[in-house]
Amino acid sequence: MSDYQLLIIGAGPGGYVAALHAAKRGLKTAVIENREVGGTCLNRGCIPTKTLLHSSEIIAGINGGEKFGVGAERVHFDMSAIFARKREVSAKLSGGIEGMFRAAKVDLLRGTGTVTGSGTVKFVGEEGEKVITAERILLATGSVPARPPIPGLDLPGVLTSDELLEGCDHLYDSLVIIGGGVIGVEFATFYADLGCKVTIIEGLDRLLPNMDRELGQNLSMILKKHGVDVYTNSLVANVEKDGDALKVNFTNKDKALSVSGEAVLCAIGRRPYTEGLFADGVSVEMNGRSIRVDENYETSLPGVYAIGDVSSKIQLAHVASAQGTDCVERMVGGKGMTDLSAVPSCIYCVPEIACVGITADEAKAAGREVVSGKYVMFSNGKTVIRDGDRAFMKVVADKATHVIVGAQFMCEHATDMISEMATAIVNGLTVEQMLKVLRPHPTFEEGVHDALEDVLAKLNK
Repeated sequence: MSDYQLLIIGAGPGGYVAALHAAKRGLKTAVIENREVGGTCLNRGCIPTKTLLHSSEIIAGINGGEKFGVGAERVHFDMSAIFARKREVSAKLSGGIEGMFRAAKVDLLRGTGTVTGSGTVKFVGEEGEKVITAERILLATGSVPARPPIPGLDLPGVLTSDELLEGCDHLYDSLVIIGGGVIGVEFATFYADLGCKVTIIEGLDRLLPNMDRELGQNLSMILKKHGVDVYTNSLVANVEKDGDALKVNFTNKDKALSVSGEAVLCAIGRRPYTEGLFADGVSVEMNGRSIRVDENYETSLPGVYAIGDVSSKIQLAHVASAQGTDCVERMVGGKGMTDLSAVPSCIYCVPEIACVGITADEAKAAGREVVSGKYVMFSNGKTVIRDGDRAFMKVVADKATHVIVGAQFMCEHATDMISEMATAIVNGLTVEQMLKVLRPHPTFEEGVHDALEDVLAKLNK
């Protein structure tokens, strides 16, 4: 008889959600974790960055308060206190998960786990090494920051997002960010709000290159307005010491340029974390660096499953959590509980960005006829009250059926509103059906109605 019915390696948003759901379904479950419970998202990603951004939002709001009739003679902030608050929030949430484990009778094993075969894991903890057996093993080890082979990225002062969040409670005079994706623009927003001179260098033709073109272009204009230097179509050649600073040398449109900063953030994405996960002679099929899984999340090694960043192309905490629940349900003979075909993506810059489904350009590339409607929120009451930056909402619908297939929001509270469009996509709702919904006034959300009306007008031409 095995020690456990399910043994999970990794207590991030995929692993801990899977563990709690497995316990709910009656499985004797354990989780192996060698760091803080909650994984990257809770301790070195989503939660810490949003906590920092909340602090910088307050500071930016106070500094810009005079136009609202609110002024302050002296505004100050304490970076040590800001980072202490970040750690406090993460610790509180991590402790909450541990409490849920205890209540659900999930065993938390502190240490590392190495798969030695189907049904067996070598566990190394404080009390030494032992073999744990399990009917099923679930890998949820997540991802780590990627470092490309660029000369100089190993210099002191060149940081990954993990390193920046874990110990750098120091306000830099200047910061150069390599990478204009989600991580890069969120850190740019935080540090620029605090008065740091920020430069972003992105290799592709716009910020947020994997999203709707207008989102990245609009964000670039807004960041420049707030003092951030943005270079796109730029390839970094190397990083070198420049006195007490670091110099990043790069080419922009075939022109050699350089920019110096007190620190450099390497924010070019993350890679699946598989180091030490399999014993010598034990392996699974891979998709590049990701673990290959089938429709039930099972790897090529029978009885071994994988979810989240370690196996998924979409590296998002809510995807990992949904896969964790879905995987456990399939293990016990049930059906998946979440439709993973419409995954919302959120960016916590200013204004916020949230997307779901496909863009008009993606539809066109796939040979699909769609119509896109747009509402620029200059006349939205809540936006005018807040004196927000240029904001808009886009909705994409199938031309023949009028079914909504995508949405892109760039406005305040976009991340809180995108689920309305995800609901429409998952349930195959049409533009006409969504227009039946009464949205309150004054809200940012009433802009959805205007975007839908624009789509319908184009569909009816």
